[in-house]
Amino acid sequence: MTTGRTLPDRPAAAGAALASLAIGLLAIGGGCAAPPPPAAPEVQAVWRDTIPEGPEEAAWQAIPKYTADLIPQDLVEPRLLKPSTPRLAVQAATDGTRVAFRLAWDDATQDERPGAARFTDACAIQLPQRTAPDLPDPQMGQAGRPVEITFWRATWQAAVAGRDDTIRSLYPGAVVDHYPFEAPPLQPGSEAQQAFATRYAPAAALGARREGPRDRPVEDLIGEGPGTLRPADKLLSEGTGRRTAKGWEVLIVRPLPNGLAPGGRSQIAFGVWDGAQAEAGARKMRSGWVPMSIEARGTQAGIAPRAAAGAQGGGR
Repeated sequence: MTTGRTLPDRPAAAGAALASLAIGLLAIGGGCAAPPPPAAPEVQAVWRDTIPEGPEEAAWQAIPKYTADLIPQDLVEPRLLKPSTPRLAVQAATDGTRVAFRLAWDDATQDERPGAARFTDACAIQLPQRTAPDLPDPQMGQAGRPVEITFWRATWQAAVAGRDDTIRSLYPGAVVDHYPFEAPPLQPGSEAQQAFATRYAPAAALGARREGPRDRPVEDLIGEGPGTLRPADKLLSEGTGRRTAKGWEVLIVRPLPNGLAPGGRSQIAFGVWDGAQAEAGARKMRSGWVPMSIEARGTQAGIAPRAAAGAQGGGR
């Protein structure tokens, strides 16, 4: 029967409705997207009653981000002559006794396996041991004016995460004839067995545990100039890192240095190593001294208004 009215094309109408719905959802989703962290002219350690426990936590979204430009270490041998990592994103928080640093940088390759001719991705923070207007040299301090360094390595992070770093696991094709400290007559954990293990691992016996089982992916070091690096008397720092689609995100937590209290100011420097570029030791990208402020409780100057809106995510 003809009514004189043209009926709509139902499939076309349904498609138009779905398209409108999709556009509306995109608009809603775009409105809920977390804005980037506010930019900062220096490293600002904002007050938090509870320091974030990982670099991925949403709490970092409201904390100001400082971008540190990096330069090759070309002052002492072995020099780095070819620039690699150009910049490092830095955020910081403090609870009044500790300070946490979130470091993020782009790195196209994941270098975390130990071995001959292999180099690991890594990063470090450096602070003067004594807070004073007259700073030591940024190149790892100078004689009588030490710096404190906390060093994170991707190989250590993988070991802490549970990777087996034995010869048999790292080199499946290797054949081990015999390890004296694994001889059947020796009871595992006995005094005799430990004595043999020490004899055949002299570096470990002296405390130079660069590889192998670890409970933390960081170590604390003291420097008084190039070539003077030594372990700190006690490991006080914590840390953790994770691989992202673009590179690395690392969290380093350490006590506030002596003489630096909430409301105070100091300086900090950074280092980044790209394992794919055979960077190790002095071959690294680094910064000079960067101004750093430690926020006092109650000032909350670093909290952006977006924090109250419940920003989600952990952008770099």
